[in-house]
Amino acid sequence: MSTGGSLRARVELLERRLRKGDAQRRAMRHIMSDLNEFNKRLTDQRKAMLHILADYEEDRRRLARQTERLDNSRRALLHLLQDSHTDTLHLEASRKAMIHIMGDLRETTAEMQRREQELREKQEQLVQAGKLATLGELTTGVAHELNNPLNNTALFVGNAIDLIELGATDHGRTVRELRRAMQQVRKATEIISHLRTFGRAAPASREVISLKQVIEQALSLLEQQLRLREVEVTLDLGPEEPVVLGNPIQLEQVFINLLTNARDAVADAPRKAIRISGAVVAGAVEVAVADTGHGIPPELERRIFDPFFTTKEVGKGMGLGLSITYGIIKEHGGTISVVSPPGEGAAFLIHLPLAA
Repeated sequence: MSTGGSLRARVELLERRLRKGDAQRRAMRHIMSDLNEFNKRLTDQRKAMLHILADYEEDRRRLARQTERLDNSRRALLHLLQDSHTDTLHLEASRKAMIHIMGDLRETTAEMQRREQELREKQEQLVQAGKLATLGELTTGVAHELNNPLNNTALFVGNAIDLIELGATDHGRTVRELRRAMQQVRKATEIISHLRTFGRAAPASREVISLKQVIEQALSLLEQQLRLREVEVTLDLGPEEPVVLGNPIQLEQVFINLLTNARDAVADAPRKAIRISGAVVAGAVEVAVADTGHGIPPELERRIFDPFFTTKEVGKGMGLGLSITYGIIKEHGGTISVVSPPGEGAAFLIHLPLAA
């Protein structure tokens, strides 16, 4: 009894232990299942955390790059601001320098204008001095030109007085003698008027003039001198009468200077001749004043228009005629040159634009 009871007690104890073990095993399975579920969630959370960390690292790198670009932009902006400040300083300095330069330019322009005016006045004085020198050379010829009309005037007036004193009834003859005297007076008056016009300072104005008329006026002043020296003069400007825009007194002085030079050049030549020829070519007139003198040596052709340069003997020329001529032609928008082939004399070539 005691043995059977003890066995049952042990069996019951084992059963209780088994039941308890099963309960613990079931509890352990639940715990393991929960632990596995937790591990799965933890693994998922770790993966999510890894993704978050990767995104964070990418964002951190992106932010670092943006920060670097921002720093670069900030440094560039600082450089730009510094450069802008420097440029502003340079601009201010440049502006001040420009103000000084403009002031200097205005002063220089005013000085140039003043000097140009002085030069123009001196050139006009030089031209006037050349004209007075030319008038001095023309005095002898003009005296002869005036002597003839004065003598004729005295003759005609004397005839009229004689007729009146004799009580002549033919009043028509007396009137004719007085009219002839008046013609001679007008001729003398024209000569004197021409000299006065040529001798006074030429105005700066320009007008439309006949070049042939200007040359004929110059020839009229030199006509007596050329005739006394037996110089043959021919004038041929072609079928067209060239008309230029210029100053008639100045252009007349040009041809008086050239004719005077040609007159002196042929003084001891076997044949004493001066030819003035011209033609209209392409909106301009070309005039040549040629002589039969001994010509100009080639080494002197470049100096022939220099002021105070002359090949004449001391006391027979100031060396201003051709220099003044060159200046006048240049002021009229033209050119003048000289050609002197050996043994053929010299020819001065003038090129002037025609009047529109």
